[in-house]
Amino acid sequence: LTGALRELDRMEKMPPQAAEYSVIKTYLDWLTDMPWEVATEDQLAIDHARQVLDEDHYDLEDIKDRILEYLAVRKLKQERKEERDREELEDYIREEREGVILCFVGPPGTGKTSLGRSIARALGRKFIRMSLGGMRDEAEIRGHRRTYIGAMPGRIIQGLKRVGTKNPVFMLDEIDKVGADWRGDPSSALLEVLDPEQNRDFRDHYLDIPLALTHLMFITTANLL
Repeated sequence: LTGALRELDRMEKMPPQAAEYSVIKTYLDWLTDMPWEVATEDQLAIDHARQVLDEDHYDLEDIKDRILEYLAVRKLKQERKEERDREELEDYIREEREGVILCFVGPPGTGKTSLGRSIARALGRKFIRMSLGGMRDEAEIRGHRRTYIGAMPGRIIQGLKRVGTKNPVFMLDEIDKVGADWRGDPSSALLEVLDPEQNRDFRDHYLDIPLALTHLMFITTANLL
């Protein structure tokens, strides 16, 4: 907030014709459009999730059972947290972190991406799909620094702005096809996004403000284990 106010103060003191004026304005537009406190409420009814999965996919019983186990654990964690909140045991109340990431592995066309959409529909969350196939630029994940002309935030930030909530289901498609070259290693940048110990303070190069990704549900897909 302090940095944003400082940038706003700088913009007020410079003429609109200045080259940096539009740069600061675009930056502030990104900050104000981000869903900092907007979230959807989870629907953790296991019967409803089973119904949605059965409607969208035939068979795949083992995969559906694993997804329902995952959702049941989330529901149990939420109920325990609500119980601690009611008892006001402040010593035991801490920020909930999602330590588990689902990864669907299988040949093309088996329904991996559509399973992610079904999970989002069952939970009542928004859905973001980000294809990683052929990605070789680390800035696709972390964004560009504002010193570059035409700088933009990374696709994590772009996806959050597009759906307008801070807790969507975020699918990272084709994670086994990420490459690396002189522009950096995107798979190393993904560690900061997916590791629950690091993504509490994810810092996009463009925004340069700590952003908690702990509310997101990450799902990955791959063709090769």
